[in-house]
Amino acid sequence: MLLQVEHIRVSYQRVPALHDVSLSLDRGEIVAIVGGNGNGKSTTLRAIAGLNRLDAGRIALGDRDVSNIAAHDRVRLGLSLVPEGRRLFPRLTVERNLELGAFTRSDSAEIAESQNQIYALFPVLKNRRLQLAGTMSGGEQQMLAIGRGLMARPQLLLLDEPSWGIAPKLVTKILDTIQEINATGVSILLVEQNVKRALAIAHRAYVIQTGRMVLEGSGQDLLDSELVKKAYLGA
Repeated sequence: MLLQVEHIRVSYQRVPALHDVSLSLDRGEIVAIVGGNGNGKSTTLRAIAGLNRLDAGRIALGDRDVSNIAAHDRVRLGLSLVPEGRRLFPRLTVERNLELGAFTRSDSAEIAESQNQIYALFPVLKNRRLQLAGTMSGGEQQMLAIGRGLMARPQLLLLDEPSWGIAPKLVTKILDTIQEINATGVSILLVEQNVKRALAIAHRAYVIQTGRMVLEGSGQDLLDSELVKKAYLGA
């Protein structure tokens, strides 16, 4: 087991956002969290990444309890978040954004090797390496955000809405690349608005409603679920 989230609760200004949320992820898995807007998907990822303080519950990465560990220290332990909206440094180059993703590392030769691996994964970034990040298209920026997250050499990559604001023709490229990344041994926890596509690539998935997990199963099981079909797939 790589990630265990046990009965966590999170509030915003004393207003509960997550109620007793639990989930798990095995090494090598893609696990998806799906649900409507405002139901707690992003809050769950932010709590795991250490950006939202827990009111209660426990988060473990491998055999280590990280519930009270700072976000930057969780990165050092192998956890990397690609946030919703990408959050790049728009006035810095592609190359510099990638370098900043390796802020926890000091091995310059291996950092350069990681950068070359990102360029192999996303060739457009190599072509644009001296371009300012803010001048690129939404799809290219998302590729850069994922690349920046990978520069930390994570065991677990948290992806928050990777298809947000991207032209439909690039959504397939992004989701295919997520599977490629997973094939290299990186485990992935995915929050994605495109429920059908997310469940199609997920080994397992959870459905969250009003801050509570209400359903879990394999990606295919949830695709076949009447609740999911009616609530999220327009059936």
